[in-house]
Amino acid sequence: MRTLISTAFLSLDGVMEAPGGEPGYRNSGWTFKDVEFLPEAFEIKGREQQESTAVLLGRASYQAFSPVWPDMAEFADYKTMPKYVVSTSLTEGQLVSGWGETTILRSLDEVAALKETEGGPIIVHGSATLNQGLSDAGLIDRYHLLVYPLLLGAGKRLFSATDKDTQKLRLVEHEAYGNGLQKQIFDVVR
Repeated sequence: MRTLISTAFLSLDGVMEAPGGEPGYRNSGWTFKDVEFLPEAFEIKGREQQESTAVLLGRASYQAFSPVWPDMAEFADYKTMPKYVVSTSLTEGQLVSGWGETTILRSLDEVAALKETEGGPIIVHGSATLNQGLSDAGLIDRYHLLVYPLLLGAGKRLFSATDKDTQKLRLVEHEAYGNGLQKQIFDVVR
């Protein structure tokens, strides 16, 4: 069974929307604005690329990342990695070329089936709605969080507001940096 890892830049109040400057959100680009950049805090991002064997995205994140990430040196390891996009509306004709093999999954049941296949970890970037659905369905195995010392208020959140049973997490790695950023890695306890 493959491990499904959710990775996110997160404000202290749980917002994950538009950390890199994506348009349409009033605090867009919040990871660059008020927190000093410290390279050591982003070691986890390089490790994710080395350890992952596939990328899972929601439609909106795929459409935001696919025109940009293939040509970015920071994401070179993802270029040839298989990608899976969860969408009920995306068509094969809307997939970009030159970014490795991409498969459209139409449901969370198809994600569950993908997890049952042979292979290494699958990483989920961005994809707020998908992350909430995956979490509510019990499909996420691990969280890689870079928590920023910011309160953003409104915005898309990593976790849903669904009334559900408690989900226990086990902290497996953490570090705090001089700029207030915190790395928190949690395994989901089953």
